[in-house]
Amino acid sequence: METANNFLKQIIEKDLESKKHTFIVTRFPPEPNGYLHLGHAKSICLNFGLAQEYKGRCHLRFDDTNPETEDVEYVESIKNDVKWLGFDWNEHLYFASDYFQQLYDWAVYLIKEGKAYVCSLSEAELREYRGNFTTPGKDSPYRTRSVEENLKLFEQMKNGEFEEGAHVLRAKIDMKSPNMNMRDPLLYRIRKAHHHRTGDKWCIYPMYDYAHPLSDAIEGITHSICTLEFQDHRPFYDWCIENCPVTAHPHQYEFARMNMTYLVMSKRKLLQLVKEKYVDGWSDPRMPTISGIRRRGYTPESIRLFAERIGVAKAESVIEYDILESCVRDDLDARAHRAMAVLDPIKVVIENLPADYKEELESSVHPKKPELGKRKFYFTKEVYIESSDFQENPEADFFRLSPGKEVRLRNAYVIKCNEVIKDSSGKVTELHCTYLPETKGGKPTSDGRKIKGIIHWVSASECVEAEVRVYGRLFSVSDPENTPEGKDFKSNLNPDSLKVVKNAKLEVGLKEASLEHRYQFERVGYFCLDSQDSKPGALVFNMTVGLASGH
Repeated sequence: METANNFLKQIIEKDLESKKHTFIVTRFPPEPNGYLHLGHAKSICLNFGLAQEYKGRCHLRFDDTNPETEDVEYVESIKNDVKWLGFDWNEHLYFASDYFQQLYDWAVYLIKEGKAYVCSLSEAELREYRGNFTTPGKDSPYRTRSVEENLKLFEQMKNGEFEEGAHVLRAKIDMKSPNMNMRDPLLYRIRKAHHHRTGDKWCIYPMYDYAHPLSDAIEGITHSICTLEFQDHRPFYDWCIENCPVTAHPHQYEFARMNMTYLVMSKRKLLQLVKEKYVDGWSDPRMPTISGIRRRGYTPESIRLFAERIGVAKAESVIEYDILESCVRDDLDARAHRAMAVLDPIKVVIENLPADYKEELESSVHPKKPELGKRKFYFTKEVYIESSDFQENPEADFFRLSPGKEVRLRNAYVIKCNEVIKDSSGKVTELHCTYLPETKGGKPTSDGRKIKGIIHWVSASECVEAEVRVYGRLFSVSDPENTPEGKDFKSNLNPDSLKVVKNAKLEVGLKEASLEHRYQFERVGYFCLDSQDSKPGALVFNMTVGLASGH
């Protein structure tokens, strides 16, 4: 699949060619109020990727302007996510709180220039005066306060002399503007909350829309890349740059945010799933969080490949979940160690082998990477096969094991089913077979027949037992937020998004499985060790993705 278009590259190349910029500086500006998800991963790949491609730099800057929702836990998780994706900010780690004094000084400057005022309307009155999309706003009665009065009130706000909600600082722009964001937007509000970096030094905090453009200017950002919902905020972004004495003049560019089938990308809704225990925390492998997909076994390379394939567009669209899984599959096919695992076992007793028979066999760790060497496993009198690989009354196109029929055990021998053993309820519990010694290594039978069916298997005595978690899609419909009246998105959760297999039988070499490797359980899917729950002697494997689309 070809890499999709990226209109931002065209903009950057034009800016470099015209010498508008000679060095590109981008930034990834998360708010530390939650865990990052796939949409953020795309933004990380975009901002850091553009900086890499054009030999510039990308800053990691935390927009920590709301102390009530922010936490150092989120700061650390975001840093880990960026590093995991393969990017490095080097010494360019910043926080909006680094600039609180400068932002305050510029607010004072705006007051002195007659471009900002302290407003004492209540929150309800602010909404009423602001108007709506069909009704223009009206001027606050406090809009005509003198510069001196505004300066005094703003300093008192800073000194903690007023209660929350008593006053706000607003830009003086145009209450009749058709753009609601330009109707005297808020610059500062009173928040008597402890900040994770500045402690209790400040009890007023800048609004995001004020802090963001000025932080960009302080850092000399050349291309400030945001999602499309900030398009209507751009006039205020430009207003802040134009009306404060900044030395750099960054420009904001918007691209369409990433929407995906079978997922919700709202932090608020993901938080609901966590708090209401529909999932096992932010790192549940079904969650679209970076910590969740990392635990599920997705690789950073697969996410970077995904970001390249979907490209960067100006128009909103919905990305098919299949595209993400295809990228994961393509990446894992090239790197995953091969192994055999039986998740729903049925025992096969090979009658023409002695009880203590144990033959060492081997196969490649990866069929296209001989440098990874060979893996060893054992052929014994009793083996396990998947229950689905046996049918007592086979369909016409069934080429696996059935009474009187033959099938090849992968990397081993052809076996023939002679007898079916059932329990009192009629359930098949055991198959008695014979093996054909001459068929080792894919050779035909003694009478020259080539056996069509090949199935995987595991020795009953020389295997590892493990818990295997088979993950499906978190939601059962492609548009989880499209719900009937009276229902919410949670009504579309997939009840079969997790199936736990307690005693799966795995190839003996998986006893030494490690977190750094991914594994293809042949004919089943791609798996990894669970980074939280797996322990030596009590292995837990997560299914990353099936071998075919939709699994």
